[in-house]
Amino acid sequence: MPPADNAAGAGQNVSTLKFSGTHPSDLEQAERLQRALFAIADMASADLELPEVYKSLHAIVGSLMYAENFYIALYDASRETLRFPYFVDVADTDAPKPEDELPMADRRGSITWHLLKGGRPLRGTLAEIEAQLGEPMVGFGPDCVDWMGVPLLRSGRVNGGLVVQSYTESARYTERDQELLAYVAQHIQTALERRFVHEELERRVAERTDALRDANRMLQQQVLERQRGERLQAALFRIAELANSSESLEEFYAAVHRAVGGLLYARNFYIALLSDDGQQLVFPYSVDERDLKREPRKLGSGLTEYVLNTRSVLLADSAGLDRLYATGAAQPIGARSRSWLGVPLICDNRAVGVLAVQSHSEEHRYTPRDQELLTFVSYHIANALERKRSAESLKLANAALEQRVIERTSELAAANRELREHIAVRERMERQLKHETLHDALTGLPNRNFLLQRLTQALADFARDSRHRFAVLFLDLDRFKVINDSVGHLIGDELLNEVGARIAACLEPRDLVARLGGDEFAILLNDIENADDACGLAQRVIDVLNEPVRLGGKEVFSSTSIGIAMASARYRKAEELLRDADVAMYRAKSEGRHRYALFDEHLHKEAMQLMELESDLRRAIARSEFVPFFQPVVRLANRVTVGYEALLRWQHPERGLLLPADFLAVAEETGAAELIDWQMFERTFEVAAPLLTGDAGFVAINVSGRHFRAEMLDENLLALLRKRAIRPECVRIEVTERMLIENPPAAKRLLDAMRAHGIGVSLDDFGTGYSSLSYLHQYPVQALKIDRSFVAEMGSEKSGSSVIVRAILALAGALGMQVIAEGIETEAQHRTLTQLGCEFGQGFLYARPQPAHVWIDRNR
Repeated sequence: MPPADNAAGAGQNVSTLKFSGTHPSDLEQAERLQRALFAIADMASADLELPEVYKSLHAIVGSLMYAENFYIALYDASRETLRFPYFVDVADTDAPKPEDELPMADRRGSITWHLLKGGRPLRGTLAEIEAQLGEPMVGFGPDCVDWMGVPLLRSGRVNGGLVVQSYTESARYTERDQELLAYVAQHIQTALERRFVHEELERRVAERTDALRDANRMLQQQVLERQRGERLQAALFRIAELANSSESLEEFYAAVHRAVGGLLYARNFYIALLSDDGQQLVFPYSVDERDLKREPRKLGSGLTEYVLNTRSVLLADSAGLDRLYATGAAQPIGARSRSWLGVPLICDNRAVGVLAVQSHSEEHRYTPRDQELLTFVSYHIANALERKRSAESLKLANAALEQRVIERTSELAAANRELREHIAVRERMERQLKHETLHDALTGLPNRNFLLQRLTQALADFARDSRHRFAVLFLDLDRFKVINDSVGHLIGDELLNEVGARIAACLEPRDLVARLGGDEFAILLNDIENADDACGLAQRVIDVLNEPVRLGGKEVFSSTSIGIAMASARYRKAEELLRDADVAMYRAKSEGRHRYALFDEHLHKEAMQLMELESDLRRAIARSEFVPFFQPVVRLANRVTVGYEALLRWQHPERGLLLPADFLAVAEETGAAELIDWQMFERTFEVAAPLLTGDAGFVAINVSGRHFRAEMLDENLLALLRKRAIRPECVRIEVTERMLIENPPAAKRLLDAMRAHGIGVSLDDFGTGYSSLSYLHQYPVQALKIDRSFVAEMGSEKSGSSVIVRAILALAGALGMQVIAEGIETEAQHRTLTQLGCEFGQGFLYARPQPAHVWIDRNR
């Protein structure tokens, strides 16, 4: 039985089957598909037995995807039966026999049943299939890890299905596999139809040949019997002659009537035959003076039925008929006759009809001799009649078979034409797909894939012979975003086309320019002597692109920064060359743009250090190496700790304790900064509870602007506080003025929500940014933190920091806000701030940042 009939997958129209072309494997897949289609077409016309055909189909599907477990199901909708002509499965030892026809009712609810009844592809596990169909599956055979099946369709009707399944996690089927199997299934359906039609034609030809052979043998036997009958009675010869010479059954019946009329009185004559189902009498021939027309009727109790039932001759006159009617053995039907003679027509020892004559006048009465003669003749008439009917049936069957052959031949020719058209379309699509895969849609230049192929080839040539020197130039347009935003994307696209054309004009035919995406281009310079050649070309490109471009009635100016990477034995992959050229390009931008930079060992070392730092950051997040250090916030009057600020530190396993300046910029570039922040929040609140004792009333955490892009920031932060049993009133978040201007609506909504729950808000580095009074009025700020740059200058006679600090203190006092001075390192700074009226501060003068346990131990 089919294994794992409890998993399935989904389908898609095969006319949309495409390959993304982002990798050479897509081309290989397309080539394998093309070979598979040719193999299916060749197999359909090959001289193979069906088992070999199914085995070949298995191999073809296996060349396209994982198909170790594969079976074909054929569905007969008229008979509601299911057959598995081919079944291969490594786990199911109870495979169905190919010739067994199973009722569909026995498989109701199975995945194969849903595939054939639903007529759409199924893919996935049991749970996924049940979710798709909305009803539980009925399992047959061992459970599989993944299952995929597609229907075999003919004119929209399901004729069967193709199924593959996997018992291992390593072999799972994708939507792309499903599209591929559904597409191949169409061609397999066509091939199987051709094979079935061919076999059906051969079978029918063999049957008809056997029938003709049997008819011929019967004819030869009848000829011998007729020859013997000729010696006995000339009338029988006449009947046999008529049977062979009549063109149709109607003419044959008329000729039999004439032959019988030459032997006895047959003015009233009819032939009655049983219908094929044995429930009716039909009268293919009837001539009567009174009963002008005899309609077919159900079997009753007439004289004809009596002869059929008794299989004996009936000869009776009026008196004899009355006696028969009186016994109830028969009932009169139609006109009453004076004399009636009927004989059964016996074929293959069964009565198939009746030959009857009757007389309506006393002048003509039938005798036992007439009975004997008609009985003898009836056997020959029955044989002749059966022969004529067989011949007529064979003629009709041959005509139908010939018409069927013509229709099937026409269908096969149409299918072949359609297949050739599909192959031609596929070849055009593959050529177009290959071009689109390797070229940029906007500029028509080669794209990254094309460039990587050429770079790989250039690296291979350089590895064989170092004289084949080459260089890679990475270009990025300066200020392209400004141009794009100011004059529109259409003008920006035209500029990119013009840039590509100008770069290409600077190159030799052996060189290559590619657009990598956005405003980035790359150049492959082949067969150069040294770095001077690459630098010279880079300067030419810079000069060419520096010239104005007139687009859309506007004169647009642009420039470029170029990074150069020379071929070297250390490179193993094309991507490494592009990476280093990109690094050099960023060096050119950092040095002022509109120039080129050559990748050297110093840049290589910096790039390696950057890569190592990125890797260390990822490992540090996984190992939770980021820890909070706490710096006390003190009341300046008595230097008593009133709170703590949690500061980020990285406990590097090799480099020791690192400050944020050593790694935070890289973390922000790689997108790891948010993960680090949340790890810091978790660690801070995990150890904060013991710090919030005595006069220490709060812990402050720094929240950067990137967190305000998340709408759930307030809920996530509050959930973390509940998890660690920290009251929101004991927590302050520190934000900067720059963060507030990046996304004011989101910042206000989130700050209001957190302030409503009791979380305090401090404005960090106040005085170094815009210092707009509208921010202090608009946002729920609780405290201002004076930047360390103002504190550091206190004590200098020429410094105006004291004036600024006094103004900040006055502003905060008017608004009812606290003020905390940062970076206090000297007693002079402490005295000055105290004299100015600053109430709180923090800095190395009071304490350096330390782990939580240090402060906990001191407070005991």
